[in-house]
Amino acid sequence: MKIGFDNEKYLRIQSEHIRNRIAQFDGKLYLELGGKLFDDHHASRVLPGFKPDSKLRMFGQLRDNIEIVIVISADDIEKNKVRADLGITYDEDVLRLRDEFMKRDFMVGSVVITHYNGQRAADQFRHRLERMGIKSYYHYLIDGYPHNVELIASDEGFGKNDYVETSRELVIVTAPGPGSGKMAVCLSQLYNENARGIRAGYAKFETFPVWNLALKHPVNIAYEAATADLNDVNMIDPFHLEAYNNIAVNYNRDIEIFPVLNALFEGIYGENPYKSPTDMGVNMVGFCINDDEVCCQASRDEIIRRYYTATNKLADGADNEREVNKILLLFNQAKITTAYRRVTVAASTKQELSGHTAAAIELEDGTIITAKSSPLLGCSAALLLNATKHLAGISHEAKLIPQSLIEPVQKTKIEYLGGKNPRLHTDEVLVALSMLSKDDEQCRRALEQLPRLRGCQVHSTVMLSEVDRKIFNKLGCGLTCDPVKKK
Repeated sequence: MKIGFDNEKYLRIQSEHIRNRIAQFDGKLYLELGGKLFDDHHASRVLPGFKPDSKLRMFGQLRDNIEIVIVISADDIEKNKVRADLGITYDEDVLRLRDEFMKRDFMVGSVVITHYNGQRAADQFRHRLERMGIKSYYHYLIDGYPHNVELIASDEGFGKNDYVETSRELVIVTAPGPGSGKMAVCLSQLYNENARGIRAGYAKFETFPVWNLALKHPVNIAYEAATADLNDVNMIDPFHLEAYNNIAVNYNRDIEIFPVLNALFEGIYGENPYKSPTDMGVNMVGFCINDDEVCCQASRDEIIRRYYTATNKLADGADNEREVNKILLLFNQAKITTAYRRVTVAASTKQELSGHTAAAIELEDGTIITAKSSPLLGCSAALLLNATKHLAGISHEAKLIPQSLIEPVQKTKIEYLGGKNPRLHTDEVLVALSMLSKDDEQCRRALEQLPRLRGCQVHSTVMLSEVDRKIFNKLGCGLTCDPVKKK
């Protein structure tokens, strides 16, 4: 696929920029981490060339100086809040994150339970952490937070919180999801470090919006589409404009909270080292784009992908009309329609011509491959066969999986397992190909093409099953579906 982002430059200049920020303070920086530290697939989609684990690799250059603190809200523990993308509760994700960091030789110092007000579930979780030998701390609810600055920056506010003991100069504060209280933990630590004679610093590491790209740049519009359910809005940072007479892009929540942060910094230190919310950030992504048009095209595709994701949720019964309408407004800003995405048009055309549900994929060289549903195969399974045959140089007319093998599988699905759809799914096709590949050269060659599907765009005119969606996700394809359920 075309590359628009210099990943090696990013690793180099981002780590250097963070080192410089640490040096501005007394050798201690609390870095609030927004977004994902690993598996950042949104960034890799809109910035082709950005690796999903780029931030983790970048921090790897600072590993010996890093300590990670994981934050979770007591309210989220009590409500059993679930990460929609992983299907696990936030408290389980805390343990997952800790394991993932430690596998990569990062030091995880402790867990902070925020918004604590005596919740029994939070106490139980803390006992569980203690049994596992994990240090944990409570941070309490503060009346009037974040606006009652006088109370917050006092011994009855941040001073009541447990002081989180850390030993390294760069403390990364992360969480399973938004609303966990990462910023409050950082600010509380600044207050308590200052009380101990240490002038620690605070910075925010958030990839999007990209502050030094235009407000309506497709990369920034794609971020709004990604957060349409949160109703985040990109804005010109007025504080940055006033302080430097330079335009920088930030988003509404950081801009709205900055006057409060400014007052808190002044309450803790007597002055604020930052003149704008943009100043607090350390993101260098915008300096590493080496082909703007490639990133613009990828971002427009991402906006459309987010639209289909939202409309599919709506078709499944979600109450998210506002999210869908927000993305439609972003279509206007980006000057696109769904027809901008080539595979969307190709799949629709295939359905019109064949009279059956259809799917299309755009391969690495721009070639479009299509497929339709048949009595034997669903359109997504047929698409995988057509695409791998094309890449392997196998004739389109070749039948890789004989009907004699498909029919017994269909019989098992319908007669023995009580299914209603006899067509083979993508996973079943791949299993069949694997079985045949031992003795069939063409099947083996077709299977060997699967890695070449990573990064390819796919569209289906019908909502695919969870099994099919997971297969395309594992293959690294950007899948979208029309919000039409299978009959």
